[in-house]
Amino acid sequence: MSQEVSNEQAIEERLQTFIETVKDSETYEEFVAANERLEADSEARALLEEYQQKKRQLQRGGSDDATMSELRELRTELDDNEIIQAHQAAQEAFVSLLQETNDVISEQIGREFAQSLGGGCC
Repeated sequence: MSQEVSNEQAIEERLQTFIETVKDSETYEEFVAANERLEADSEARALLEEYQQKKRQLQRGGSDDATMSELRELRTELDDNEIIQAHQAAQEAFVSLLQETNDVISEQIGREFAQSLGGGCC
């Protein structure tokens, strides 16, 4: 039993080291900085919220030509917003880094480590 506890403690220590390494990575630091810039820009946040609201409206069955046109216009504004684009690029890079770590872990243990089963809790 003490060997099992010792192994679990070693895993926890290595996990903490891994987390700190990820947090110290340039990719993560760029993501955090881009996130902070986005959070500080009320115009960009409002634009994102409006876009997401229109998308939800369409998903709930409110798919008329006017809403589709508004969504396209908002998408163009999103594409032209440097802060939003920088955030999206940084997020994609960070997700890619996490996917790469998942792939390495999966390969080492011989099974899918962080497999998505789809859906969610609700």
